[in-house]
Amino acid sequence: MTGDDPLEESESGEPLPDGGEGAAGSRSSSEFRTDGGAAGADDVALDPWGSSSVSDYRKLFEEFGIEEFDEALAEVPNPHYLMRRGVIFGHRDYRPVAEALRNDEPAAVLSGFMPTGDPHIGHKLVFDEIIWHQQQGADAYALIADLEANSARGMSWDEIDEHARDYLLSLLALGFDPEDGTLYRQSTNRELQDLAFELGAEANFSELQAIYGFDGETDVSHMQSVVTQMADILYPQLEESKPTVIPVGPDQDPHVRLARDLAERMRFFKVSKAYASFELEPAERDLVADCYERLDPADVDDDSLRCVHVAEALEETPLSDLDADADTLRSVLTKLEEGGMEPVRPRTRFFDRRASDEAFDALIDAIDGEKRVYEGHVDAFEIDRAEAEELAREIEVDNGGYGFQPPSSIYHRFMTGLTGGKMSSSIPASHISLLDDPADGYDKVKAATTGGRETAEEQREKGGKADECPVYELYAYLLAGDDDEFAKRVYDECVGGERLCGDCKEQAAQLMREFLEEHQEKREEVEELLEQADIELESPRRR
Repeated sequence: MTGDDPLEESESGEPLPDGGEGAAGSRSSSEFRTDGGAAGADDVALDPWGSSSVSDYRKLFEEFGIEEFDEALAEVPNPHYLMRRGVIFGHRDYRPVAEALRNDEPAAVLSGFMPTGDPHIGHKLVFDEIIWHQQQGADAYALIADLEANSARGMSWDEIDEHARDYLLSLLALGFDPEDGTLYRQSTNRELQDLAFELGAEANFSELQAIYGFDGETDVSHMQSVVTQMADILYPQLEESKPTVIPVGPDQDPHVRLARDLAERMRFFKVSKAYASFELEPAERDLVADCYERLDPADVDDDSLRCVHVAEALEETPLSDLDADADTLRSVLTKLEEGGMEPVRPRTRFFDRRASDEAFDALIDAIDGEKRVYEGHVDAFEIDRAEAEELAREIEVDNGGYGFQPPSSIYHRFMTGLTGGKMSSSIPASHISLLDDPADGYDKVKAATTGGRETAEEQREKGGKADECPVYELYAYLLAGDDDEFAKRVYDECVGGERLCGDCKEQAAQLMREFLEEHQEKREEVEELLEQADIELESPRRR
C-alpha cells in the first residue's frame, strides 16, 4: 500500500493513456484514449513487493473485479486530470467516496510511501491524488511506511529518515496542507500499532501465505508489516466511520482486498437479505428469491408461501431452467425441507458476528416494527437494507466498536521508463527524481525513447505512436498539468504527423526543467512548514 512500488519496480510496455478533453465524460475513448491492453497478454500477477507487470489492464477487471473508472467518472465532482485522461483507470467501490464529496459529507483519503529512494515523478501521481481529495473536502492522510521499509526491504533507520524527509517535502511543496491533514510514520504511531494488533487477531498465516506467498523463510516482522498496512488503510476511520479511498498502483490491490475483508470481520453485525429463519448462501438465496417472486400462495392453497412449497416448485423445474448448479440446488432443497411449514418471507437479517451481549440487546431494542429474535441473529420485516446497515453501524459505534466501512481504492497506470521498459530507481536514466538537477532532468528527457517513426518523412506520412511514447506520457501525466486542450493538441499533432520527435522532446525537456526548478524552490519554502508539522522526522528506533 505504498506509493513507490507500483511505479519504481514495475514494467509496462503496452499503450498508455493520452490526454482528454474538458468536462467529465465529454471525450471519446476511441478518439483520444487507448484501452490499455494488448490482446494475448500474459496472465496478471499482483505482488506488492515484487516487479508486477500489468501488460493488459483489462485483465484486472476480469480476474480481480476492479471496476473501470470511466463508469464512475460522471459522478466525481471536478475530476482531476489524471481521472479525465484515464491515468486513473480503475477503482474498487469509489462511488461512496464520490457521493460524499458531492454532498460535502465526511470522507477520507490515505496513501503511504516506502522511503527506499528519492521521490520521483511516479510518486507525484499519488501525491496529486491525495492533495486533490484534500482540496475537495476529504480528510487527508499521508504516511511514511518505515516499518515496511525496514522489514520488507532491509532499509536502515538512518536511510529511512533521510528519504522520508524528501518525500514529505515534495508532498508539501505540491500542495498538501499539514494543518488540515495528517502526517505520520508507522513506527511512532501507537494508535496505529494498537489497531494492527486487533486486526492481527482476525487474520492468520495461511491467509497471508495464500495472498502474498509467504513461507517458512518469511520473517515475522515482514508479516507484521502487512497487518500494520491494514491498520493504515483503516486508520482514517478510527474516530469516525466514513468512506475512505486509497490511491495506489494496481499491484497494491492485494492489500486493499485484505483490508476490505478485515473491515467486514471487525464489524459487530453482518446485514443481509433472508427469506426464512435459516441461513442461505448467496446462490441459494437467489434461487429462493426467484421462486418467491414467481409463486402465489393461492396457487398452493395456503395463506402463506412455505418452505415445502418452494422446495416442490424447485423439484419440478428442470435444472437447465434454473440459474444454479446441481450442488446448489441439492443444498437449498435440503434446507427448505428441514424448514417444513415455515413461511417464506423476505426480511432483513442482522447476523451477530462479534457483538457483545449489550450491543445485541441494544440492536433488538432499536429495531422498530415486526421482528424475530434468534440465538445468533435478528430478522426485521419493516426495515430496508440501507437503513439496516446504518442502524447496525450506529449500534456498534455506540457500544465500543469501530463501524468500519470497507475502504475504497483507485488505481493508476504504471509509468514507462524514459529508456523504455520499466521505470526503476536503480536505473537513473529511466526516471526523473524530484530532486534531480533541472539540467539533468532536461537531458534525460532529451535522451528519452519515443514513439516516433524511423524518419521524419515517415512520421509526417504515418504519424507518430503517441500511445507507445514515454515522452507523451510525460505530457499526459505531468507536463500538461490541468490543461486538457494542450495535452490533446500534443497528441493530435503527433499522430497526425505534424509534430516531430525532436521538437516534441525539446518542448518536453524545457517544461520538465521548469517544473523541477519550481518544485525545488517550493521544497525550500516549505522546510519550515515541515519542521512545524506534527510528525517525527527522526525515528527513535535503531536496528
